[in-house]
Amino acid sequence: MEPIRWIRAGFLIDGRGGEIQENVWLRIISGRVDEILGPNSLETHPREPEKRSTDDPGILDLSEYTILPGLIDSHLHLFMSGAGNTQIREKQLNAGFDEMKPTLARHLKQLVACGVVAARDGGDYGGYAHRYRSECVESDPIPVYLRTAGKAWRKPGRYGKLIGRPPLDGESLAEAVSRTAAGVDHVKIVNSGLNSLSEFGKETPPQFDSTELREGVRAAHDRGLRVMIHCNGTVPVQIAVEAGCDSIEHGFFMGPDNLKRMADRGAVWVPTAVTMKAYSERLPPESPEAEIAHRNFDHQVEQIRLARELGVTVAVGTDAGSLGVHHGIAVKQELKILTKAGYSVSKAIACATANGARLLDLNELGTLQTGKAATWVAAKGHPQDLPDSLKSIRLFISGRETKKDPSCGEGPNHL
Repeated sequence: MEPIRWIRAGFLIDGRGGEIQENVWLRIISGRVDEILGPNSLETHPREPEKRSTDDPGILDLSEYTILPGLIDSHLHLFMSGAGNTQIREKQLNAGFDEMKPTLARHLKQLVACGVVAARDGGDYGGYAHRYRSECVESDPIPVYLRTAGKAWRKPGRYGKLIGRPPLDGESLAEAVSRTAAGVDHVKIVNSGLNSLSEFGKETPPQFDSTELREGVRAAHDRGLRVMIHCNGTVPVQIAVEAGCDSIEHGFFMGPDNLKRMADRGAVWVPTAVTMKAYSERLPPESPEAEIAHRNFDHQVEQIRLARELGVTVAVGTDAGSLGVHHGIAVKQELKILTKAGYSVSKAIACATANGARLLDLNELGTLQTGKAATWVAAKGHPQDLPDSLKSIRLFISGRETKKDPSCGEGPNHL
């Protein structure tokens, strides 16, 4: 039997968005949290772990660290790098599966390096992330729970060729979803275009009407699959929420009425605000496009602020793979945006842990609580140093420290 181990933590953020605890001891047995002791309960505890030497091999001293649950990225695209090199991006948009496997593996390692232990993929043109999860993860074990949609659904002739495909000729969206439901973890549907970088606030019409989308969502739900819908603008988002989707992806310019609908119906919002921040920083300075991207970003931050006030459930997603948005490090950047929008550190962390775990149906992850898997990130320093302190972390999976690439960054720009 694995020996009992005590973890001494300087600070504990348990992922539920509540008060941050200080000077906490966690008792780990067989990779699970067996007990959590705060200062008030230590005095009466029969084992009194705080009186044992930190040199004791049964004690891991993380008193200089803040520990929090493993992070979750609820929206990314594993097949694509955030590289700005146009030749590399073009190769990734046309490569075959065997050529892409090293890139997929590298992106998973970048997630681990940044403390991300679970991710939800939003689809790609070849269904490569889904195929990699199905064929390669066990032979090349990387400690990331990967949830995949395969290929997204879009309307013929509309945006989304990069991440999906349309139903067959004469086939409804519901029929297409039913035909391909086996094996995927969730369904991704595209119901608008991209944000304009030439006209601020420009909206595109919805790809699917309310009947098509409602029946498509029902077809997924009938098969036990949740539905994530890419949509921006008031009408596309309204249709998606009223169709009963599980999450709105992006949601730029959806407006306060849609946020109220989401709060009332329990739909989760994944804002991916970091995408517009990345565009604003990578486009030529003082160009009209950079200015529009910056305004798009500021508007999204204000929507996040309103979502917090209205009680909308927000989950951190980054759209990693988008230009300038790199796997792993983008989670820290999105967390920083949440704090900019008025979230406390504890509540921002909940968006990247508990909220993501519920959205991905990962009951073992998301919070550090008695009885759950002892999977956590240790960031050196005080909670007030978060999320910046996530740039250098220690990661523990089921109570054991995990070896990882020391760099939490963009990684090499190659296939």
